[in-house]
Amino acid sequence: MGSGCCSPAGTLTVENRSAGISLATAPITAIRDYSKMVPIPAGSFLMGTNNAMAYPADGEGPQRSVELDEYWIDETAVTNLDFSKFVEATDYKTEAEIVGWSFVPTFLISALDQEHVVGTSANIPWWVGVKGADWRHPQGPSSSITEILDHPVVHISWDDASAFAEWNGKRLPTEAEWEKAARGAREKSLYPWGDELTTDGTFNCNIWQGDFPDFNSAEDGFLATAPVYSFAPNGYGLYNVSGNVWEWCADSWSDADDSKVIKGGSYLCHDSYCNRYRLSARTSQPKNGFTAHIGFRCVAEKK
Repeated sequence: MGSGCCSPAGTLTVENRSAGISLATAPITAIRDYSKMVPIPAGSFLMGTNNAMAYPADGEGPQRSVELDEYWIDETAVTNLDFSKFVEATDYKTEAEIVGWSFVPTFLISALDQEHVVGTSANIPWWVGVKGADWRHPQGPSSSITEILDHPVVHISWDDASAFAEWNGKRLPTEAEWEKAARGAREKSLYPWGDELTTDGTFNCNIWQGDFPDFNSAEDGFLATAPVYSFAPNGYGLYNVSGNVWEWCADSWSDADDSKVIKGGSYLCHDSYCNRYRLSARTSQPKNGFTAHIGFRCVAEKK
C-alpha cells in the first residue's frame, strides 16, 4: 500500500509548480450564509485510531480525546457553482489557472486532450499533467463544468480554498473539527455509517470499484466526482466525507515543509492501495498542490 493516489504533486517530471507566485486577493465581504451549514456541538470526541488498518507513518494514532467549542460546517464540499459565484464577484485566478496546467487521472483524459499532456508524475503513472486543466476544465481543456455544477470544485490549492472561505466570512476547518464533524457522533467507527464498507450490498461512498489502477467498474455509480448530495448523510447531516474528493484542512502536516493535511479520501481510493477513506485516515499535500481530486468545505463560528 502507498499514498501515491493522493499526492502526485510531490514527484513531478515536469517543471515545478507555483512556488512564489502572487495570487489575486479576494475582498472580504459580510456574507455568512448558514443555510447549508450544520452545527457541531461543543464537547469532546475521540480522534484518531489504534486500528491496525492505519498507516503508522500517517500519525493516525494514538486515539485521544479532543475538546472543541461549538462550530458550524458546510454540509457538502464547495461546488463548482459555489466557486463560480466567488470568481464572478472577485475575478479571482486559481493557482492552476496561473500556472497553466494541473494533474488529471489518465483514464479521464479524452482523445481531444491527449495533445495537451505535458508530463507525468514519477512512479505514479495514473496521473498526468494536462495543460489547460483547472477548476473550469476538470478533465482537460475540452471539458467543462456546465453539466456538473453540483459536483465539488477541484484543482483548488490550499490558498485558493482559503481565499474562498475568507470571502464567505468562513475558514478552513482544523483537522480535529473536520474529523469530529465527519464522524457524525460515531467515535469508534471506521466510516460515517459503521464498520462495513457496504450496507446490505449498497454502496455508501464514491471510491474506486474494481482493480486499482487498471479497471474501475464504477459500481457505486461514478467514475470521477459525484454530485455533493450523493449517498446518505452522516449523523450530523454531512454528505460525502468519505470518498469523492479529498478536503483541505487548516493544519500543517509538519514544521519541515509547507504541506497541509487533507482528509476523507477520493474517488481514486481503493483498499488494495490507499484505504484513506476511513474517518481517522489522513495524509498531506503541498500547499500549492492542486489536482482533479482535491476540494474543500468551510467552517465558521456562529455569532
